[in-house]
Amino acid sequence: MPPNPVHPGSVRSAAAVNAEIRALWRDPSVRLTKEQRAAYERLCVEWAAAKRAEVVEAA
Repeated sequence: MPPNPVHPGSVRSAAAVNAEIRALWRDPSVRLTKEQRAAYERLCVEWAAAKRAEVVEAA
């Protein structure tokens, strides 16, 4: 698993996190397991942090 996205300096790019989300959930019609769902939720939080970091950099 990637570093905790809550800590500064550990944010990957939104594109990298999005690629991992897409790899995890290739077919949206297929339900995720409990473990996959937890990973998906962590990735969504990390993706949101990456997007915020990209906005801050652009400003």
